Amino acid sequence: MPPILPPILNAQEISKSFGAQALFTRLSFTVSEGDRIGLIGPNGSGKSTLLGILAGAIAPDSGQLAVRKHARLGYVAQISEFAAGETVRSVLESALRRTAIPESDWDGRLHETLGRAGFSDFLTPAATLSGGWRKRLAIAEALALRPDVLLLDEPTNHLDLLGIAWLESLLASAPFACVVVSHDRYFLENAATVTVELNRAYPDGLLRAAGNYSRFLEKKEEFLAAQSKRRQALAGRVRTEIEWLRRGPKARATKAKARIDNANELIGELARMNARSGARSVSIDLSSSGRQSKRLIELDGIECGYGQTLFSGLDFTVAAGMRVGLVGPNGCGKSTLLKLLKGDLEPKKGAVNRAPSLRIAYFDQERRLDPEITLRRALAADGDSVLFRGRIIHVSSWASRFLFAGEQLNQPIGSLSGGERARVLIARLMLEPADLLLLDEPTNDLDIPTLEVLEESLLEFPGALVLVTHDRYLLDRVSTTVLGLDGRGQAQLFADYRQWEDWRSESPAPRSAAPAAERPAAPPAKKRHSYLEAREYAGMEERIAAAERDLEQRHRRVADPAIACDALQLQEALAALEASRAAVDALYERWAELEVKVR
Repeated sequence: MPPILPPILNAQEISKSFGAQALFTRLSFTVSEGDRIGLIGPNGSGKSTLLGILAGAIAPDSGQLAVRKHARLGYVAQISEFAAGETVRSVLESALRRTAIPESDWDGRLHETLGRAGFSDFLTPAATLSGGWRKRLAIAEALALRPDVLLLDEPTNHLDLLGIAWLESLLASAPFACVVVSHDRYFLENAATVTVELNRAYPDGLLRAAGNYSRFLEKKEEFLAAQSKRRQALAGRVRTEIEWLRRGPKARATKAKARIDNANELIGELARMNARSGARSVSIDLSSSGRQSKRLIELDGIECGYGQTLFSGLDFTVAAGMRVGLVGPNGCGKSTLLKLLKGDLEPKKGAVNRAPSLRIAYFDQERRLDPEITLRRALAADGDSVLFRGRIIHVSSWASRFLFAGEQLNQPIGSLSGGERARVLIARLMLEPADLLLLDEPTNDLDIPTLEVLEESLLEFPGALVLVTHDRYLLDRVSTTVLGLDGRGQAQLFADYRQWEDWRSESPAPRSAAPAAERPAAPPAKKRHSYLEAREYAGMEERIAAAERDLEQRHRRVADPAIACDALQLQEALAALEASRAAVDALYERWAELEVKVR
C-alpha cells in the first residue's frame, strides 16, 4: 500500500484583516495531490488574499502555512503585466532561469510550454498582447516551473471563450494540483473536482464540497436546510431560557448559575447564526424607455477593421426585444461592433441606420471611471440624490442597493475593487432609460450572487440588448440569438452558443489563432434569400404585428377580474399567454435570421 502523502499546502487557522475589516478568522484550507479546487465567494470575502497567502506573497496575521518539502508553486495574479521590451520568449526564459533546469534543456521546454499555450510567434512583444493572450502567457510562465500546485486568480476574466476551453482542457489533463478563483459557473462545472465557497456565513468561514459546481450546490442546499432546522430549534430553546431568566432566578445555586451561563451561550449562538445568515444581494432593475418601434438599428454591408478586416459584408438588424450574444476569439471585433452600434465608430464600408431618437445605454469593459472622484459623485454627479423611474432616491439609499456602506461614499473610486467598480457602472446604467443596452463584458469581477441578479434583470428588460461576455452560462440563459465573429471577415448567425461552438469545432479554420499569426481571409460570399424565404420575409412584419395583437389580447384576458377569480380559467389564460409570448419571440428570431441574408 503506497504511503499517504501529506497535503502539498496546509493552511491552519489563518486570519487576515485590513484595518478594521476582518476578511477571515481562523480559516483552515488544504490542497492535496490531484485537487482541482474551484474557489468561489462573494466580492470582498478574501479570495484573492487567501490565494496570495497560499502563494507566500501575503503574510497572514496569525495561523500557520505549511508547504510540503521541495514543492513548487505557480501563481498567476488577476492582472498580468509585462515590462516593455520583453518578448514572449524572454518571459519564458526568465521563468526557466529561476529553476534548476539546465540551459541546454530550455529550448525544448520553451517550445513545449508555449506550444501548449497556443503561441506561434515567440518574438511578439509581451506588452502588445491582448488581455487574453497576456493571461495565456502568464499561465505559460507559471507552467514552465513545472509546479506541484498552480494558483490562478480569476483567469477566465481575461480569456475569450476559446481561451477558457483551452484552460479547461489544460487543467483536465494536468499532473499538478490547482486552486482557481473563478465565478464562471460552466468552468467550475467542467474543471473543478473540489468546490470551496469562502463566506463568513459559514461557521468555519468556508464550505467545501467534493465534486464540481452542481455537486457543491447540492451540498450547500443540504447545509442551509440543516442550518434552518438548527436555527428554528435554537430559537425555541432561547425563548424558553429567556422566559426562565425573566422570572429572576438567583445564581447562588450551582445548577442555577450553570443554566444562566448556558442560556447566555445559546442566545449568543443564535445571534451569531442570525448575523451569518443575513447575507444581502445587490438590487438590479434596468429601465426601458418603452419605445414602440420594431427596428432599432440596421447594419447594411458593414466592413470594419484596423490593418486587417474584422468583418465584411455584415448585414444585421437589431429589433425590439432581441437579446443578441456576440461571440468570437479575442481581437475578432466584438467591442468594435458595439462601438459601431453606439455610433462611436464609423465603418469603412456600408451604412448603420438607427431609429430616430434611439436611446442607447453602454457598459464599457474598460470601466472608465475617474479614480479621483468619490463614490458619492460617481453615483450622483450633481447632488445627493438620483432620479430613478420618476422617484428621487437619496444617494446613500441608492448606494445601499449595490451593497455599499454609508462610510464608503467619501472613498475615492480608485480604492474600490474590480467588482465594486462594476457595481458602480451598473448603478449608473440603471439611471438611463434605454431602447438598447450594449454590454461589453459586464460580468468581470462580479460574484455569483450578483451574476444571478444581473441575469434576472436582463431577462426582464423589455428593450433590446447586445451582450459580449465570456460567461457561457449567462450567454446561454440570456441570449435568444448569437452572432459569431471569426476576426477574418466572417460573421454568422446561430440559434445559441452551443450551435456556434459545434460550428467552430467542425470548421477547418484553426480553433485558436495565435497573435499576429494570420492574414484576414477573403470576405465570404453573400447569402441571398431563396424564393420561399423572400416571400416569408415580405410578410414577416405583418405576421409579427398580428402576433403582438394576439399577445395584447391575452394580456387583457389575464387581467380580466372575472378570469382572475376563476382558478381554472386563469390557469388556461396564463398558458395561452405564455404560448402567445413564445410565438412572438420565435417570429422575431426568424426575422433576425432572414435579416442577415442580403436581400
